[in-house]
Amino acid sequence: MVTFKTRESAGFRFIDEGPSSGLPVVMLHGMLGGLENWTSTIETLSKAGYRAVAPVLPVYTLALEETSVSGLASHLGRFLAHMDIQEPVLVGNSLGGHVALIHVLSADHSVSGLVLTGASGIHEVIMGNSRLKRYDRDYVREKAALTFYDPVHVTDELIEGVLKIVWDRPSAVRLIKIARSVRTDTVRDRLGNIRIPSLLIWGRQDRLTPPEVARDFQRRMQNARIVLIDRCGHAPMIEHPVEFGALLLEFLAELGRNGPTSNP
Repeated sequence: MVTFKTRESAGFRFIDEGPSSGLPVVMLHGMLGGLENWTSTIETLSKAGYRAVAPVLPVYTLALEETSVSGLASHLGRFLAHMDIQEPVLVGNSLGGHVALIHVLSADHSVSGLVLTGASGIHEVIMGNSRLKRYDRDYVREKAALTFYDPVHVTDELIEGVLKIVWDRPSAVRLIKIARSVRTDTVRDRLGNIRIPSLLIWGRQDRLTPPEVARDFQRRMQNARIVLIDRCGHAPMIEHPVEFGALLLEFLAELGRNGPTSNP
C-alpha cells in the first residue's frame, strides 16, 4: 500500500499530494476516521493531476468550548486560508461531510463542488454516545462492524485505535460533545441554499446513514445526484476504493476548471 507523508504547518497536520497548480480536492474524514481512510483516493487524484489534500480534523484536540461540528468547520476554514486553497472541491465522509456542509453554507467561502459519502447533517449517526461509559473490546467491535458491509475491514488495529480514544477521558469527553453536536447542528432546513454541483456516493448497505438519507439530501439540495455502490457500507472509499475513485474523477471532469465556483 502506498503511504504519504503527513506534514505539519502552523499547528495543522495534513497530506498534500499532486501538482500545486491542480484543482484542489480536500478530503475530510469521519469521527473515528483518519488520513489513512483516503490513501487510495489521494493516489488516484494525484496521479490524475489534481491537488489532493487531506487535513486531520482535530476531533479530540480542539479546545473543549470549540468542540462541535461548527468548531471543526471553523478549523477547516482556517486551514484552507493558511494553505491558500481557493475554490476547492470538498469530499466528506460521515462527520467530515457534515463539516463540509457547514463550510459550504458559510457565505464567506467559495467551493467548486461537493462530494458527500455517508454524511451526517440530517440524520443521527449512531456511532456516538451521549454519556461517558467504559467501553470494552467486544462492544467496540460490535459498533465498528456497523460501519462496513465486509467484516474484514474490522481489524484489530482499528479496534485498538478506537479503544485508545474512548479509554482516554479527555478524548472521550470530546467524542460525546461531537456526538451531541452531530444531532443538534442539523443543516436540514438550509440544504436548499446549496446550489453547487454535488455528488452523493453512498453504500447501498450503509447502516449508519442509510440510502434514504442520501435521497433526503438530494431532495433538499438544488444540484445533487446519487450513486449507490452495492455490497458497501458507510465508507465507500475504504470498501470500494477503485469504484469510488472512478466516480470522483468523473465528477471532477464534469466540473472542469471553469465550472461554478460559488454558493450564492
